[in-house]
Amino acid sequence: MNLNATILGQAIAFTIFVLFCMKYVWPPLISAVEKRQNDITESLIFVENAKKDLEIAQVQATDYLRQVKVKAQEIIEEANQHKIALISQAKVEAEIQCQNILEQTQIQINTERKKMYEELRTQICMLALISAEKIIEHSIDKTIHSKIVDKIITEISIE
Repeated sequence: MNLNATILGQAIAFTIFVLFCMKYVWPPLISAVEKRQNDITESLIFVENAKKDLEIAQVQATDYLRQVKVKAQEIIEEANQHKIALISQAKVEAEIQCQNILEQTQIQINTERKKMYEELRTQICMLALISAEKIIEHSIDKTIHSKIVDKIITEISIE
């Protein structure tokens, strides 16, 4: 009987222990497990949302990069057009300056030419007077006169 009373006492103690555990121990454990399950579920949902957000952000970043590349290409094209315009303008200005320099040079050449022409004319007149004086000093002999004129012509052509 001792064995049965012991088994019965142990069964009663075990039942009291199980009831105590069911009333006081299991509810906090169950709530902790449920809370943990909810946290894990929320974390998984958060990870899925984060993945979707990352994909959306990658698509947006790719679109933004594409737009930036297009904008950069437009800026480069505008810069090239500006460069071409500046080069064209510089060419036009250079041609205008070249024309001005040519006109000034032509004016200077004409002035120098007129000046030289006047000097040459003055020298020719002087030579004509000198040769006339020499001709008059000698006699009016045709042979001597021809020789003197030939000599003056050769002097003129040498100078």
